Amino acid sequence: MSVYHGKNGITLHNGDCLEVLATLPAESVDSIVTDPPYGLSFMGKKWDYDVPAVAIWKQCLRVLKPGGHLLAFAGTRTQHRMAVRIEDAGFEIRDMIAWVYGSGFPKSLDVSKAIYKAAGQVRATEYEPNYASATFGRGFGGGKHGAVSEPPITAAAAAWRGWGTALKPALEPITVARKPLRGTVAENVLQYGTGGINVGGCRVGTDGGTAKGSKPMGEGNGIYGAGLHGACEITQLSEGRWPANLIHDGSDEVVGLFPEDGDASAARFFYCAKAGPDERRDSKHPTVKPVALMRYLVRLVTPIGATVLDPFCGSGATLEAAMLESCKAIGVELNPEYCADAVERLRQGVLF
Repeated sequence: MSVYHGKNGITLHNGDCLEVLATLPAESVDSIVTDPPYGLSFMGKKWDYDVPAVAIWKQCLRVLKPGGHLLAFAGTRTQHRMAVRIEDAGFEIRDMIAWVYGSGFPKSLDVSKAIYKAAGQVRATEYEPNYASATFGRGFGGGKHGAVSEPPITAAAAAWRGWGTALKPALEPITVARKPLRGTVAENVLQYGTGGINVGGCRVGTDGGTAKGSKPMGEGNGIYGAGLHGACEITQLSEGRWPANLIHDGSDEVVGLFPEDGDASAARFFYCAKAGPDERRDSKHPTVKPVALMRYLVRLVTPIGATVLDPFCGSGATLEAAMLESCKAIGVELNPEYCADAVERLRQGVLF
């Protein structure tokens, strides 16, 4: 097991999270923000064969301070198993946040084609791709279809034309859980600094961003003001809507789902976690989350200067988010390649 100690209280462990968590002191972290395996066998990845076991969530409960919050992403098909295991470990389920996005594609079987194929028919299509892509292979940029040579479609196949087996993914649920309080909320907050949610610091501004102003020392990204890339003086604004249990990505596809409110979309009532153009940074991890989204979640449940834990940190988005939110962080990642991605991400942030 390798350990990378960075600046500003950022630590990254390359090892099994159950083993690493067992070495951490009890009640030593203030929050947990993580994107664990969904148990969908995504892209055939071995690590995604199941949602995390109860034993892992029990260790998370042990190292979390009383009243500390856990935010854990899940897949729509396995959210129930994720939430039940978190609850069985001793957490209280408090809510669920829906992250709605426009990207993604359905892993759907064309029923008509399946019937056609089962009948022994074969479709032969000539296709000439425009160019080759190192990532997606030939044909990534589209191409020109040639003549299609195929037997007449069967009546059964024709009857099921347009039917599939899956919807386009556009939502990922985030379980909101909390370690039981000791005493009242007020008593717990005063003793441990945990137990509440930072609704004031996560108010949604009129443009869908957070209701914060800043005097920057670097250029910004239009979401958090201009202070994203450097130190800034934060001024809390009085205006802003209460943060909701829905977050969206600001894409045209998602914004189009909201009703129009005068000349503006009702999407502005909810926080918009826009991803930057270089979010992936050549990461090998297939499910990188936007740093803007992770920053918002970290801020929602972690006081400034406190410690956030990510036991499934992948390429390190939570760690970067913690650094940008002036928090300490502990990350654990089993895969050496993903861990290397995280180290490089943090090196770019001058943390290692």
